[in-house]
Amino acid sequence: MAPPSALNIATQSVNRLVKEESYYHKEQTSQEARIKKLQDEIAANSPELDSNAPYVLKQEQTALEETKAVFGPLTNRISEAVQKLEEQIAISESEGSASEEDLKKAKEALENGKKLTESA
Repeated sequence: MAPPSALNIATQSVNRLVKEESYYHKEQTSQEARIKKLQDEIAANSPELDSNAPYVLKQEQTALEETKAVFGPLTNRISEAVQKLEEQIAISESEGSASEEDLKKAKEALENGKKLTESA
């Protein structure tokens, strides 16, 4: 089997980073829900809480801040990967070295990557 082309590598890179970004958003949503639930239980003085609930809340808040801190560098990495993919698409189109299917996948990945970087 032939090694993957530079276009395929760039496409896979953008797809991976887009997927990674969506996982971080899911993680952030999950952490926010856990924090809200814990805050509500603490405020209600729930009998189900143990004595270290404030500590657990602080740890959850710290984890949430760490997750939020990931988005800046991740957006930069996505922007760089999108730029490389644009270059690879241009090279492949000018040389005619890529199949139509590979170019279609690359353009879809490029569109997804651009959406994320524009919305950030």
